[in-house]
Amino acid sequence: MSAAKSAPRRRRYLVLGGLGALAVILAAWAILHRPPAKTPPPHAIPVTAIKAQAQDFQLAITALGAAQAWTSDMIFAQVSGKLIRVNFKEGSEVRAGQLLAEVDPRPFQAALTQAEGTLKRDEASLAGARRDLERYQHLQGEGGASRQQLEDEEATVGQDEGTVEIDRGAVAAAKLNLEFCRIVSPINGRAGVRLVDPGNLVSASGSVSSVVNSSSATSTASPAGGSGGSSTSASNGPTSNSGSSGGAGIVVINQLQPIAVTFSVPQGEFQRLVGASGGFSRPLPVRALSQETGELLDTGVLTVADNRVDQSTGTVELKARFANSGKRLWPGQFLNVSLGVQNLPQAVVLPLAAVNRGPKGQYVFVIGADHKVAMRPIAVLSVQGQEAVIKSGVNVGDLIVTDGQMVLNNGSLVRLVNPGAAPASGAPASGKAAAGKPSS
Repeated sequence: MSAAKSAPRRRRYLVLGGLGALAVILAAWAILHRPPAKTPPPHAIPVTAIKAQAQDFQLAITALGAAQAWTSDMIFAQVSGKLIRVNFKEGSEVRAGQLLAEVDPRPFQAALTQAEGTLKRDEASLAGARRDLERYQHLQGEGGASRQQLEDEEATVGQDEGTVEIDRGAVAAAKLNLEFCRIVSPINGRAGVRLVDPGNLVSASGSVSSVVNSSSATSTASPAGGSGGSSTSASNGPTSNSGSSGGAGIVVINQLQPIAVTFSVPQGEFQRLVGASGGFSRPLPVRALSQETGELLDTGVLTVADNRVDQSTGTVELKARFANSGKRLWPGQFLNVSLGVQNLPQAVVLPLAAVNRGPKGQYVFVIGADHKVAMRPIAVLSVQGQEAVIKSGVNVGDLIVTDGQMVLNNGSLVRLVNPGAAPASGAPASGKAAAGKPSS
């Protein structure tokens, strides 16, 4: 009975064991014959690029400069008296010889009348002395006058002649003083802020005093005294215009067309300038740029180089002349100056951001037709502003990465994100990128 019951149980175990073995075999087969997983395509790194192009480029020296009037004249009174009239509008253009102001001329007219009267009186005395001398000469020939009397009369004539010459000088000085009552502009230029109001007393020494109901003037003021009618000054005039302010003038006239820009260059660069200009026998182009925006304001030429090196700074001061036809340069304005020293025809110029530096020197990433980048060593001739002039290593037409290269390696796959870049053959983007313009 027990043997009969164990036989079916054994068959059931064999069936279950066979099914388990079959399941294991099927699982192993499924595992061994599973298709290989597909490798995802490599990720393309987004970058911007520019196509290298050849262009004319000018090597330049950059410096900080300041504009100043080509000629700046502080207008002074040349005689002392009451200022009765100001004939110019502040900030207006004036011409050479234009009347700017007037000093009360009446005291000087009176002084001229007095000098002319004295001259006439002494001329009459001289005429009388000459007639007396003729008489004495006639009498002396006839024995009617002594030699001493003749010599005394000759001395009297000489003395009267000297007196007449003095009187003529006094008349000329009085006329000049009267002429100096009219204060005129010595140059073409632009008038500044009026420094003296009508009614003030002005002096040939440059001092100014406020007065009320006074018209006196010093009739003996010398035309050569004080500071003269106008003086050239590099400053923009005094800061005070009242109350015994010695040296105060009437107005400052600045010549703005042309205008000057002064700047300094290191003595090492100065030697380079000497060679580029042939000892300053040839003019060098100069550009004035806005400090705020970098905009080109005007172009000019280098005209003056100082005759010494400033030992305290090791620099040489230079002056450039600008036509300033648009009046975009103004005295006292600070500027960025670019002084051209050499023209490079058809040079390869890249944005400075495209140039990388590694342990072996400078290099760029060049995008190939397969959209992969290659590290290419380069030699940089010059860096000006945000642009680099490439001496070797880059050919015209190469597509150079300008942004995104920080995560690139040699052979990295890239994707252009600037549609204006001109790709190499087969690259996904299209178009043409303009090479960077010279910044100097």
